[in-house]
Amino acid sequence: MKLLKQREVLLAGLIVVLIGLVGLRAPVFLTTASMGNLLTDGTLLVMLALTQMFVIITRGIDLSVASNLALSGMMAALLASKHPQLPLIAVVAVAVVIGLVLGLVNGWLIGMLELPPIVVTLGTMSVYRGLVFVLSGGAWVSSHQMPAEFVAFPLGRLLGVTHLVWIAALVVLLTWYVARYTRFGRDLYAIGNAPHSARYIGIPSARRLLWTYGLSGAMAGLCGYLWVARYAVAYTEIAYGFEFTVIAACVIGGINIAGGVGSVAGAVLGALFLATINNALPIVKVSPFWQSALTGLIILTAVLINARGDKQRSRQILPLHLVNPIAPPTAHRSAA
Repeated sequence: MKLLKQREVLLAGLIVVLIGLVGLRAPVFLTTASMGNLLTDGTLLVMLALTQMFVIITRGIDLSVASNLALSGMMAALLASKHPQLPLIAVVAVAVVIGLVLGLVNGWLIGMLELPPIVVTLGTMSVYRGLVFVLSGGAWVSSHQMPAEFVAFPLGRLLGVTHLVWIAALVVLLTWYVARYTRFGRDLYAIGNAPHSARYIGIPSARRLLWTYGLSGAMAGLCGYLWVARYAVAYTEIAYGFEFTVIAACVIGGINIAGGVGSVAGAVLGALFLATINNALPIVKVSPFWQSALTGLIILTAVLINARGDKQRSRQILPLHLVNPIAPPTAHRSAA
């Protein structure tokens, strides 16, 4: 019974039920090809949700992730179109470095200058999105301008599985290892649970935040290339508004927006849940407007569940703090 109360197990079961119900309505949804497309379509969301998870655990948020993705992807597309002789690995490395630098800008402002994450990333979100237009001149980079290898790689297959899925699986393993077995990962949870105490015991909070946002930026850079190559087009509105989908995946997966609570499994399942909905609803002919409304309703439900879990944890912890919180007055008083 304890296993069934775990958020991840319930979410995984909900995904299975959702797939089954849609399959009853449209059996084509259950085919191998359809499931493969679902996994491939969800990979970018999974990867971005994992690094966003680290940010949220520290009581932060990265609203600039989609704009970072757009700028990195556009620069990768422009570089590849103007210098088609460059090896693919070099183009990808440039995209990752651009994303890393943009993420480190956020991390420096938040970690070193101690500015509010939501204000900083809201500002850089607009700056990075504006730079996409400035550097591209508002022009599109279409598939015929990009080298064939650049476009083909994400959907290329290894052992019958797309490269996108293999990359996402590797990212899942790496983030799981960082969160569970490294000092960096443990420090992030400590910062999110008790920021002042984390500093008191010697955790370099500013440096940890710097590299947490840098990691989020680097992942956005990688996904920028993968997005542009996956859809074979780069334009100024790439991934517009996608940052909210990434945050929604984290919230649905049980990552507490107040910090200190979250798991890799939760982030992955939250992303896959949204990917399942986005793929399933068009098949059952649900209007895109209802898709947005349903996603919003799911987010609100997840927030309510998270809030209820916080209250239950508080009730469990509170009695421990109330054991003789104030010693009863003794009979010894001043003679006065």
